[in-house]
Amino acid sequence: MGTPILELQNISKQFPGVKALDDVHFEMQAGEVHALLGENGAGKSTLIKIISGVYKPDTGVIKLEGQPVQFNNPHEAQAHGIATIYQELSLYPELTVAENIFMGHSPHRRIGPFNVVDWRKMFEQAREILDSLNIHDLDVRRKLSTLSVGNRQRVEIAKALSQNARILIMDEPTAALTEADVVRLFDIVRLLRERGVGIIYISHRLHEVFELADRVTVLRDGQYVDTKLVKDTTEDDLVSMMVGRTIDNLFPKLEAEIGKPVLEVRNLERKPMTRGVSFTLRAGEIVGVAGLVGSGRSELAQTIFGITPPDSGEILVDGQPVTINSPAAAMNHGIAYVPEDRGTQGLVRQMRLRENISMAILRTLTQQGFINRKAEAELAARSIKQLNIRAYSVDQVANKLSGGNQQKVVVGKWLASQPRILIMDEPTRGIDVGAKAEIHRLMSELAQQGLAILMISSELPEILGMSDRILVMREGKIVAEFDRSEATQERIAAAMMSAAAPNNANGVPQPAAMQEA
Repeated sequence: MGTPILELQNISKQFPGVKALDDVHFEMQAGEVHALLGENGAGKSTLIKIISGVYKPDTGVIKLEGQPVQFNNPHEAQAHGIATIYQELSLYPELTVAENIFMGHSPHRRIGPFNVVDWRKMFEQAREILDSLNIHDLDVRRKLSTLSVGNRQRVEIAKALSQNARILIMDEPTAALTEADVVRLFDIVRLLRERGVGIIYISHRLHEVFELADRVTVLRDGQYVDTKLVKDTTEDDLVSMMVGRTIDNLFPKLEAEIGKPVLEVRNLERKPMTRGVSFTLRAGEIVGVAGLVGSGRSELAQTIFGITPPDSGEILVDGQPVTINSPAAAMNHGIAYVPEDRGTQGLVRQMRLRENISMAILRTLTQQGFINRKAEAELAARSIKQLNIRAYSVDQVANKLSGGNQQKVVVGKWLASQPRILIMDEPTRGIDVGAKAEIHRLMSELAQQGLAILMISSELPEILGMSDRILVMREGKIVAEFDRSEATQERIAAAMMSAAAPNNANGVPQPAAMQEA
Protein backbone atom coordinates (compact mmCIF):
# COMPACT_ATOMS: atom_id res chain seq x y z
CA MET A 1 0.00 0.00 0.00
CA GLY A 2 1.14 3.52 -0.79
CA THR A 3 0.48 6.76 1.04
CA PRO A 4 -3.07 6.72 2.45
CA ILE A 5 -5.49 9.11 0.79
CA LEU A 6 -6.85 9.81 4.30
CA GLU A 7 -5.17 9.32 7.67
CA LEU A 8 -6.35 10.27 11.16
CA GLN A 9 -3.88 10.09 14.04
CA ASN A 10 -4.69 10.32 17.78
CA ILE A 11 -8.08 11.97 17.27
CA SER A 12 -9.94 12.95 20.45
CA LYS A 13 -13.16 14.92 20.89
CA GLN A 14 -15.03 15.76 24.08
CA PHE A 15 -18.52 17.18 24.60
CA PRO A 16 -20.09 18.22 27.91
CA GLY A 17 -20.44 15.09 30.00
CA VAL A 18 -19.01 12.64 27.48
CA LYS A 19 -15.74 11.87 25.69
CA ALA A 20 -16.95 10.95 22.21
CA LEU A 21 -13.53 9.98 20.81
CA ASP A 22 -10.38 9.02 22.67
CA ASP A 23 -7.11 8.68 20.74
CA VAL A 24 -8.72 7.18 17.61
CA HIS A 25 -6.78 6.08 14.52
CA PHE A 26 -8.10 5.54 11.00
CA GLU A 27 -6.57 5.39 7.53
CA MET A 28 -7.82 4.62 4.03
CA GLN A 29 -6.31 4.03 0.61
CA ALA A 30 -7.58 5.45 -2.68
CA GLY A 31 -9.91 2.97 -4.37
CA GLU A 32 -10.74 1.24 -1.08
CA VAL A 33 -14.11 0.57 0.53
CA HIS A 34 -13.34 0.83 4.23
CA ALA A 35 -16.18 -0.13 6.59
CA LEU A 36 -16.47 1.75 9.88
CA LEU A 37 -18.35 -0.26 12.51
CA GLY A 38 -19.41 0.13 16.11
CA GLU A 39 -22.48 0.20 18.29
CA ASN A 40 -24.62 3.32 18.40
CA GLY A 41 -22.67 5.71 20.60
CA ALA A 42 -19.30 4.19 19.69
CA GLY A 43 -18.13 7.45 18.08
CA LYS A 44 -18.68 6.74 14.36
CA SER A 45 -20.84 9.84 13.76
CA THR A 46 -18.42 12.10 15.61
CA LEU A 47 -15.50 10.74 13.60
CA ILE A 48 -17.14 11.28 10.21
CA LYS A 49 -18.20 14.78 11.26
CA ILE A 50 -14.56 15.54 12.04
CA ILE A 51 -13.50 14.19 8.65
CA SER A 52 -16.20 16.25 6.90
CA GLY A 53 -15.44 19.50 8.78
CA VAL A 54 -18.54 19.69 10.96
CA TYR A 55 -16.44 19.32 14.15
CA LYS A 56 -12.82 20.20 14.85
CA PRO A 57 -10.90 17.60 16.87
CA ASP A 58 -9.65 18.61 20.32
CA THR A 59 -6.39 16.78 19.64
CA GLY A 60 -4.93 14.78 16.77
CA VAL A 61 -3.94 15.19 13.14
CA ILE A 62 -5.82 14.75 9.84
CA LYS A 63 -3.74 14.04 6.75
CA LEU A 64 -4.75 13.94 3.09
CA GLU A 65 -2.23 12.12 0.89
CA GLY A 66 0.36 12.55 3.64
CA GLN A 67 -0.17 16.30 4.15
CA PRO A 68 -1.69 17.66 7.40
CA VAL A 69 -4.92 19.61 6.91
CA GLN A 70 -7.36 21.50 9.13
CA PHE A 71 -11.02 22.06 8.34
CA ASN A 72 -12.89 24.95 9.92
CA ASN A 73 -16.19 24.07 8.25
CA PRO A 74 -17.76 21.55 5.83
CA HIS A 75 -17.09 23.83 2.85
CA GLU A 76 -13.33 23.52 3.40
CA ALA A 77 -13.61 19.71 3.59
CA GLN A 78 -15.60 19.69 0.34
CA ALA A 79 -12.94 21.83 -1.30
CA HIS A 80 -10.46 19.07 -0.43
CA GLY A 81 -12.65 16.44 -2.11
CA ILE A 82 -14.54 15.05 0.89
CA ALA A 83 -18.28 14.43 0.52
CA THR A 84 -20.69 12.88 3.00
CA ILE A 85 -24.02 11.18 2.30
CA TYR A 86 -25.93 11.07 5.55
CA GLN A 87 -28.80 8.73 6.36
CA GLU A 88 -31.12 11.75 6.08
CA LEU A 89 -30.42 13.11 2.61
CA SER A 90 -29.66 16.83 2.29
CA LEU A 91 -31.61 17.53 -0.89
CA TYR A 92 -34.35 19.95 -1.95
CA PRO A 93 -37.58 18.16 -2.91
CA GLU A 94 -39.06 21.03 -4.92
CA LEU A 95 -36.01 21.47 -7.15
CA THR A 96 -35.02 19.39 -10.17
CA VAL A 97 -32.47 16.59 -10.23
CA ALA A 98 -29.95 18.88 -11.98
CA GLU A 99 -30.51 21.75 -9.54
CA ASN A 100 -29.86 19.43 -6.61
CA ILE A 101 -26.71 18.02 -8.18
CA PHE A 102 -25.25 21.51 -8.70
CA MET A 103 -26.67 23.21 -5.61
CA GLY A 104 -24.18 25.89 -4.53
CA HIS A 105 -21.91 25.57 -7.57
CA SER A 106 -24.08 25.73 -10.68
CA PRO A 107 -22.44 26.78 -13.98
CA HIS A 108 -22.92 30.46 -14.87
CA ARG A 109 -22.54 32.70 -17.88
CA ARG A 110 -22.34 36.46 -18.41
CA ILE A 111 -25.19 38.43 -19.94
CA GLY A 112 -24.00 42.00 -19.98
CA PRO A 113 -23.30 43.02 -16.39
CA PHE A 114 -25.16 40.01 -14.99
CA ASN A 115 -23.85 36.59 -14.00
CA VAL A 116 -26.75 34.14 -14.52
CA VAL A 117 -27.22 30.38 -14.26
CA ASP A 118 -26.36 28.57 -17.47
CA TRP A 119 -29.34 26.22 -17.43
CA ARG A 120 -28.45 24.42 -20.65
CA LYS A 121 -24.93 23.68 -19.46
CA MET A 122 -26.18 22.58 -16.02
CA PHE A 123 -28.63 20.08 -17.51
CA GLU A 124 -25.96 18.77 -19.88
CA GLN A 125 -23.37 18.34 -17.12
CA ALA A 126 -25.90 16.70 -14.79
CA ARG A 127 -26.71 14.21 -17.55
CA GLU A 128 -22.98 13.53 -18.08
CA ILE A 129 -22.44 12.83 -14.36
CA LEU A 130 -25.41 10.46 -14.19
CA ASP A 131 -24.25 8.69 -17.34
CA SER A 132 -20.79 8.26 -15.80
CA LEU A 133 -22.49 6.35 -12.97
CA ASN A 134 -24.45 4.20 -15.44
CA ILE A 135 -27.63 5.97 -14.36
CA HIS A 136 -29.61 6.37 -17.55
CA ASP A 137 -33.18 6.28 -16.22
CA LEU A 138 -33.34 9.64 -14.43
CA ASP A 139 -34.64 12.79 -16.12
CA VAL A 140 -32.42 15.66 -14.93
CA ARG A 141 -35.37 18.07 -15.31
CA ARG A 142 -37.62 16.00 -13.06
CA LYS A 143 -38.59 17.37 -9.65
CA LEU A 144 -36.86 15.48 -6.84
CA SER A 145 -40.07 15.03 -4.80
CA THR A 146 -41.38 12.66 -7.48
CA LEU A 147 -38.46 10.22 -7.06
CA SER A 148 -38.15 7.15 -4.85
CA VAL A 149 -35.75 7.12 -1.90
CA GLY A 150 -33.32 4.99 -3.90
CA ASN A 151 -33.25 7.43 -6.79
CA ARG A 152 -32.85 10.38 -4.44
CA GLN A 153 -29.81 8.67 -2.98
CA ARG A 154 -28.33 8.26 -6.47
CA VAL A 155 -28.83 11.99 -6.97
CA GLU A 156 -26.96 12.60 -3.68
CA ILE A 157 -24.03 10.52 -4.98
CA ALA A 158 -24.06 12.45 -8.27
CA LYS A 159 -24.05 15.68 -6.26
CA ALA A 160 -20.91 14.52 -4.43
CA LEU A 161 -19.16 13.67 -7.70
CA SER A 162 -20.09 17.05 -9.19
CA GLN A 163 -17.75 18.48 -6.54
CA ASN A 164 -14.91 16.14 -7.61
CA ALA A 165 -15.10 14.06 -4.43
CA ARG A 166 -12.08 11.82 -3.83
CA ILE A 167 -13.39 10.57 -0.49
CA LEU A 168 -17.03 9.60 -0.10
CA ILE A 169 -18.55 8.88 3.32
CA MET A 170 -21.75 6.82 3.25
CA ASP A 171 -23.71 6.65 6.52
CA GLU A 172 -26.26 3.79 6.63
CA PRO A 173 -26.93 4.15 2.88
CA THR A 174 -29.26 1.13 2.59
CA ALA A 175 -31.43 1.75 5.70
CA ALA A 176 -34.52 2.81 3.74
CA LEU A 177 -33.87 1.13 0.37
CA THR A 178 -35.68 -1.69 -1.39
CA GLU A 179 -33.66 -4.76 -2.43
CA ALA A 180 -33.55 -3.53 -6.04
CA ASP A 181 -32.23 -0.13 -4.90
CA VAL A 182 -29.57 -1.84 -2.77
CA VAL A 183 -28.31 -3.77 -5.81
CA ARG A 184 -28.07 -0.53 -7.83
CA LEU A 185 -26.27 1.22 -4.98
CA PHE A 186 -23.72 -1.57 -4.66
CA ASP A 187 -23.03 -1.36 -8.41
CA ILE A 188 -22.30 2.37 -8.04
CA VAL A 189 -20.03 1.79 -5.02
CA ARG A 190 -18.01 -0.79 -6.96
CA LEU A 191 -17.77 1.55 -9.96
CA LEU A 192 -16.45 4.39 -7.77
CA ARG A 193 -13.92 2.06 -6.16
CA GLU A 194 -12.60 1.12 -9.60
CA ARG A 195 -12.15 4.84 -10.34
CA GLY A 196 -10.00 5.35 -7.24
CA VAL A 197 -12.54 7.00 -4.96
CA GLY A 198 -12.00 6.09 -1.30
CA ILE A 199 -15.28 5.15 0.39
CA ILE A 200 -15.98 5.05 4.12
CA TYR A 201 -18.97 2.76 4.50
CA ILE A 202 -21.02 2.74 7.73
CA SER A 203 -23.69 0.10 8.19
CA HIS A 204 -25.25 -2.07 10.89
CA ARG A 205 -25.90 -4.75 8.27
CA LEU A 206 -22.82 -6.92 8.57
CA HIS A 207 -23.53 -8.93 5.41
CA GLU A 208 -23.07 -5.69 3.42
CA VAL A 209 -19.60 -5.27 4.92
CA PHE A 210 -18.59 -8.74 3.71
CA GLU A 211 -20.08 -8.09 0.27
CA LEU A 212 -18.52 -4.66 -0.35
CA ALA A 213 -15.66 -3.73 1.96
CA ASP A 214 -11.92 -4.35 1.65
CA ARG A 215 -11.07 -3.51 5.25
CA VAL A 216 -13.04 -2.80 8.41
CA THR A 217 -12.25 -0.62 11.41
CA VAL A 218 -14.16 -1.07 14.68
CA LEU A 219 -14.76 1.58 17.36
CA ARG A 220 -16.12 0.89 20.84
CA ASP A 221 -17.03 3.49 23.48
CA GLY A 222 -15.17 6.19 21.56
CA GLN A 223 -11.96 4.19 21.27
CA TYR A 224 -10.16 2.45 18.43
CA VAL A 225 -10.40 -1.36 18.68
CA ASP A 226 -8.84 -2.81 15.53
CA THR A 227 -8.59 -2.72 11.73
CA LYS A 228 -8.80 -5.96 9.76
CA LEU A 229 -8.97 -7.22 6.21
CA VAL A 230 -12.56 -8.31 5.66
CA LYS A 231 -11.40 -11.60 4.15
CA ASP A 232 -9.59 -12.40 7.40
CA THR A 233 -12.51 -11.90 9.78
CA THR A 234 -16.01 -13.23 10.52
CA GLU A 235 -19.33 -11.79 11.69
CA ASP A 236 -18.75 -13.26 15.15
CA ASP A 237 -15.33 -11.58 15.32
CA LEU A 238 -16.82 -8.20 14.38
CA VAL A 239 -19.70 -8.50 16.84
CA SER A 240 -17.28 -9.39 19.62
CA MET A 241 -15.10 -6.38 18.77
CA MET A 242 -18.09 -4.02 18.64
CA VAL A 243 -19.76 -4.98 21.90
CA GLY A 244 -16.79 -6.25 23.88
CA ARG A 245 -18.42 -9.63 24.35
CA THR A 246 -20.02 -12.37 22.32
CA ILE A 247 -23.76 -12.18 21.76
CA ASP A 248 -24.76 -15.79 22.12
CA ASN A 249 -28.41 -15.14 21.38
CA LEU A 250 -29.43 -12.23 19.20
CA PHE A 251 -33.03 -13.46 19.36
CA PRO A 252 -33.63 -14.31 23.04
CA LYS A 253 -37.13 -15.74 22.61
CA LEU A 254 -38.44 -16.59 26.05
CA GLU A 255 -41.30 -18.97 26.66
CA ALA A 256 -44.53 -17.08 27.34
CA GLU A 257 -47.99 -18.33 28.19
CA ILE A 258 -50.31 -17.60 25.26
CA GLY A 259 -53.63 -16.33 26.56
CA LYS A 260 -56.99 -15.33 25.17
CA PRO A 261 -57.46 -13.17 22.04
CA VAL A 262 -56.83 -9.50 22.83
CA LEU A 263 -57.05 -8.05 19.32
CA GLU A 264 -59.13 -9.39 16.44
CA VAL A 265 -59.23 -7.84 12.99
CA ARG A 266 -61.99 -8.94 10.61
CA ASN A 267 -62.07 -8.03 6.91
CA LEU A 268 -60.36 -4.69 7.54
CA GLU A 269 -60.36 -2.37 4.51
CA ARG A 270 -58.48 0.85 3.92
CA LYS A 271 -57.77 0.94 0.21
CA PRO A 272 -55.50 0.77 -1.60
CA MET A 273 -53.08 -0.85 0.89
CA THR A 274 -55.31 -2.69 3.40
CA ARG A 275 -57.64 -5.12 1.66
CA GLY A 276 -59.82 -7.55 3.59
CA VAL A 277 -57.27 -8.27 6.35
CA SER A 278 -58.24 -10.68 9.14
CA PHE A 279 -56.13 -12.04 12.01
CA THR A 280 -56.09 -12.64 15.77
CA LEU A 281 -53.49 -11.55 18.34
CA ARG A 282 -53.42 -13.18 21.79
CA ALA A 283 -52.07 -12.11 25.16
CA GLY A 284 -48.39 -13.05 25.55
CA GLU A 285 -48.01 -13.66 21.82
CA ILE A 286 -45.59 -12.08 19.36
CA VAL A 287 -47.05 -12.17 15.85
CA GLY A 288 -44.62 -11.19 13.10
CA VAL A 289 -45.76 -9.54 9.88
CA ALA A 290 -43.50 -10.09 6.86
CA GLY A 291 -43.77 -8.71 3.34
CA LEU A 292 -41.94 -6.73 0.71
CA VAL A 293 -41.82 -2.94 0.75
CA GLY A 294 -45.23 -1.77 -0.49
CA SER A 295 -47.04 -4.91 0.67
CA GLY A 296 -49.19 -2.88 3.08
CA ARG A 297 -47.61 -3.83 6.42
CA SER A 298 -47.12 -0.31 7.79
CA GLU A 299 -50.45 0.84 6.38
CA LEU A 300 -52.17 -2.00 8.26
CA ALA A 301 -50.54 -0.88 11.52
CA GLN A 302 -51.57 2.73 10.92
CA THR A 303 -55.16 1.66 10.24
CA ILE A 304 -55.37 -0.37 13.45
CA PHE A 305 -53.92 2.57 15.40
CA GLY A 306 -56.39 5.04 13.87
CA ILE A 307 -53.94 7.17 11.90
CA THR A 308 -55.80 6.15 8.74
CA PRO A 309 -59.19 4.89 10.01
CA PRO A 310 -60.64 1.87 8.19
CA ASP A 311 -63.25 2.20 5.46
CA SER A 312 -64.91 -1.03 6.54
CA GLY A 313 -64.39 -4.17 8.62
CA GLU A 314 -64.21 -4.76 12.35
CA ILE A 315 -61.64 -4.34 15.11
CA LEU A 316 -62.36 -6.20 18.35
CA VAL A 317 -60.55 -5.72 21.66
CA ASP A 318 -61.19 -8.43 24.27
CA GLY A 319 -63.94 -9.77 22.03
CA GLN A 320 -65.85 -6.48 21.91
CA PRO A 321 -66.18 -4.41 18.70
CA VAL A 322 -64.53 -1.01 19.02
CA THR A 323 -64.42 2.10 16.87
CA ILE A 324 -60.90 3.39 16.26
CA ASN A 325 -60.94 6.58 14.22
CA SER A 326 -57.92 8.27 15.81
CA PRO A 327 -54.74 7.42 17.75
CA ALA A 328 -56.43 8.75 20.89
CA ALA A 329 -59.22 6.20 20.46
CA ALA A 330 -56.65 3.44 19.96
CA MET A 331 -54.82 4.47 23.13
CA ASN A 332 -58.10 4.44 25.07
CA HIS A 333 -58.43 0.78 24.08
CA GLY A 334 -54.91 -0.08 25.26
CA ILE A 335 -53.16 -0.02 21.88
CA ALA A 336 -49.69 1.52 21.45
CA TYR A 337 -47.69 1.98 18.23
CA VAL A 338 -43.92 2.24 17.81
CA PRO A 339 -43.64 3.62 14.25
CA GLU A 340 -41.15 2.73 11.54
CA ASP A 341 -39.62 6.23 11.41
CA ARG A 342 -38.67 7.02 15.00
CA GLY A 343 -37.03 10.31 13.98
CA THR A 344 -40.14 12.03 12.61
CA GLN A 345 -43.04 9.94 13.95
CA GLY A 346 -41.83 8.54 17.27
CA LEU A 347 -39.84 11.36 18.85
CA VAL A 348 -39.66 15.12 19.10
CA ARG A 349 -35.90 15.07 18.79
CA GLN A 350 -35.36 18.63 19.96
CA MET A 351 -37.10 17.88 23.27
CA ARG A 352 -35.62 16.29 26.38
CA LEU A 353 -35.73 12.60 27.13
CA ARG A 354 -38.21 13.07 30.00
CA GLU A 355 -40.51 15.16 27.81
CA ASN A 356 -40.57 12.46 25.13
CA ILE A 357 -41.23 9.62 27.57
CA SER A 358 -44.12 11.47 29.24
CA MET A 359 -45.74 12.56 25.98
CA ALA A 360 -48.29 9.73 25.69
CA ILE A 361 -49.58 10.17 29.26
CA LEU A 362 -49.12 13.90 29.74
CA ARG A 363 -52.68 14.37 31.02
CA THR A 364 -52.06 12.03 33.96
CA LEU A 365 -49.01 14.11 34.94
CA THR A 366 -50.86 17.42 34.82
CA GLN A 367 -52.29 19.16 37.89
CA GLN A 368 -54.40 22.31 37.48
CA GLY A 369 -52.98 22.89 34.02
CA PHE A 370 -49.32 22.47 35.07
CA ILE A 371 -47.06 19.50 34.38
CA ASN A 372 -45.73 17.78 37.50
CA ARG A 373 -42.04 17.91 36.54
CA LYS A 374 -40.99 15.77 39.50
CA ALA A 375 -43.36 12.97 38.49
CA GLU A 376 -42.23 13.34 34.88
CA ALA A 377 -38.57 13.02 35.87
CA GLU A 378 -39.33 9.97 38.05
CA LEU A 379 -41.15 8.32 35.14
CA ALA A 380 -38.19 8.95 32.83
CA ALA A 381 -35.74 7.63 35.43
CA ARG A 382 -37.73 4.39 35.70
CA SER A 383 -37.70 4.01 31.91
CA ILE A 384 -33.95 4.62 31.76
CA LYS A 385 -33.43 1.86 34.31
CA GLN A 386 -35.96 -0.59 32.84
CA LEU A 387 -34.79 -0.20 29.24
CA ASN A 388 -31.08 0.39 29.94
CA ILE A 389 -31.14 3.73 28.09
CA ARG A 390 -27.65 5.19 27.94
CA ALA A 391 -28.17 8.84 28.80
CA TYR A 392 -26.37 11.09 31.24
CA SER A 393 -29.61 12.69 32.47
CA VAL A 394 -33.40 12.70 32.03
CA ASP A 395 -32.81 16.20 30.63
CA GLN A 396 -30.62 15.02 27.75
CA VAL A 397 -31.99 16.14 24.38
CA ALA A 398 -33.31 13.17 22.38
CA ASN A 399 -31.33 13.85 19.21
CA LYS A 400 -28.10 13.61 21.20
CA LEU A 401 -28.82 9.95 21.92
CA SER A 402 -27.65 7.11 19.69
CA GLY A 403 -30.17 5.48 17.35
CA GLY A 404 -30.62 2.45 19.59
CA ASN A 405 -31.23 4.60 22.64
CA GLN A 406 -33.68 6.80 20.72
CA GLN A 407 -35.60 3.63 19.86
CA LYS A 408 -35.70 2.68 23.53
CA VAL A 409 -37.11 6.12 24.38
CA VAL A 410 -39.95 5.59 21.88
CA VAL A 411 -40.67 2.19 23.44
CA GLY A 412 -40.52 3.74 26.91
CA LYS A 413 -43.00 6.42 25.89
CA TRP A 414 -45.58 3.83 24.91
CA LEU A 415 -44.91 1.48 27.81
CA ALA A 416 -45.69 4.41 30.11
CA SER A 417 -49.27 4.24 28.79
CA GLN A 418 -49.47 0.64 30.11
CA PRO A 419 -50.80 -0.81 26.85
CA ARG A 420 -52.15 -4.32 26.39
CA ILE A 421 -51.40 -4.37 22.65
CA LEU A 422 -48.07 -3.10 21.27
CA ILE A 423 -47.53 -2.64 17.53
CA MET A 424 -43.82 -2.39 16.63
CA ASP A 425 -42.96 -1.39 13.06
CA GLU A 426 -39.31 -2.20 12.20
CA PRO A 427 -38.32 -2.23 15.91
CA THR A 428 -34.57 -2.63 15.27
CA ARG A 429 -34.03 -0.77 11.98
CA GLY A 430 -30.81 1.23 11.96
CA ILE A 431 -29.59 0.15 15.39
CA ASP A 432 -26.51 -1.84 16.27
CA VAL A 433 -26.33 -5.52 17.08
CA GLY A 434 -26.03 -5.02 20.83
CA ALA A 435 -29.08 -2.73 20.97
CA LYS A 436 -30.98 -5.20 18.78
CA ALA A 437 -30.40 -7.98 21.30
CA GLU A 438 -31.61 -5.68 24.09
CA ILE A 439 -34.79 -4.72 22.20
CA HIS A 440 -35.48 -8.39 21.42
CA ARG A 441 -35.01 -9.38 25.07
CA LEU A 442 -37.36 -6.59 26.14
CA MET A 443 -40.00 -7.83 23.68
CA SER A 444 -39.74 -11.35 25.10
CA GLU A 445 -40.01 -10.08 28.67
CA LEU A 446 -43.07 -7.98 27.81
CA ALA A 447 -44.71 -10.99 26.16
CA GLN A 448 -44.02 -13.01 29.29
CA GLN A 449 -45.90 -10.32 31.24
CA GLY A 450 -48.93 -10.85 28.98
CA LEU A 451 -48.45 -8.02 26.47
CA ALA A 452 -49.67 -8.86 22.94
CA ILE A 453 -47.12 -7.72 20.33
CA LEU A 454 -47.61 -7.24 16.58
CA MET A 455 -44.12 -6.93 15.07
CA ILE A 456 -43.54 -5.74 11.50
CA SER A 457 -40.05 -6.38 10.13
CA SER A 458 -38.19 -6.53 6.83
CA GLU A 459 -35.53 -8.78 8.35
CA LEU A 460 -36.47 -12.44 8.00
CA PRO A 461 -34.05 -13.60 10.73
CA GLU A 462 -35.85 -11.25 13.14
CA ILE A 463 -39.26 -12.50 12.02
CA LEU A 464 -38.18 -16.13 12.43
CA GLY A 465 -36.30 -15.56 15.66
CA MET A 466 -38.94 -13.59 17.60
CA SER A 467 -42.39 -14.62 16.33
CA ASP A 468 -44.81 -17.19 17.74
CA ARG A 469 -46.78 -16.92 14.49
CA ILE A 470 -45.97 -15.26 11.21
CA LEU A 471 -48.33 -13.48 8.82
CA VAL A 472 -47.18 -12.72 5.28
CA MET A 473 -48.64 -9.75 3.40
CA ARG A 474 -48.67 -9.08 -0.32
CA GLU A 475 -50.58 -6.33 -2.16
CA GLY A 476 -52.50 -5.33 0.95
CA LYS A 477 -53.64 -8.85 1.89
CA ILE A 478 -52.52 -11.59 4.23
CA VAL A 479 -51.57 -14.41 1.87
CA ALA A 480 -50.03 -16.91 4.30
CA GLU A 481 -49.74 -17.78 7.97
CA PHE A 482 -47.11 -19.98 9.63
CA ASP A 483 -46.58 -21.33 13.13
CA ARG A 484 -43.12 -20.73 14.59
CA SER A 485 -42.21 -24.43 14.50
CA GLU A 486 -42.99 -24.77 10.79
CA ALA A 487 -41.76 -21.44 9.41
CA THR A 488 -38.65 -21.29 7.25
CA GLN A 489 -36.97 -18.44 5.42
CA GLU A 490 -37.72 -20.16 2.08
CA ARG A 491 -41.45 -20.52 2.82
CA ILE A 492 -41.82 -16.94 3.95
CA ALA A 493 -39.84 -15.57 0.99
CA ALA A 494 -41.94 -17.64 -1.42
CA ALA A 495 -45.16 -16.29 0.09
CA MET A 496 -43.85 -12.71 -0.08
CA MET A 497 -42.93 -12.89 -3.75
CA SER A 498 -44.97 -15.64 -5.39
CA ALA A 499 -48.18 -14.86 -7.24
CA ALA A 500 -49.41 -18.34 -6.31
CA ALA A 501 -50.56 -18.66 -2.71
CA PRO A 502 -48.38 -21.15 -0.76
CA ASN A 503 -49.61 -23.80 1.58
CA ASN A 504 -49.73 -22.90 5.23
CA ALA A 505 -47.65 -24.60 7.89
CA ASN A 506 -50.00 -27.56 8.01
CA GLY A 507 -49.95 -28.08 4.25
CA VAL A 508 -53.50 -26.80 3.80
CA PRO A 509 -54.03 -24.50 0.78
CA GLN A 510 -54.94 -20.93 1.65
CA PRO A 511 -58.56 -19.80 1.21
CA ALA A 512 -59.52 -18.41 -2.17
CA ALA A 513 -59.83 -14.94 -0.70
CA MET A 514 -56.12 -15.03 0.11
CA GLN A 515 -55.21 -16.04 -3.43
CA GLU A 516 -56.63 -12.95 -5.08
CA ALA A 517 -53.97 -10.67 -6.48
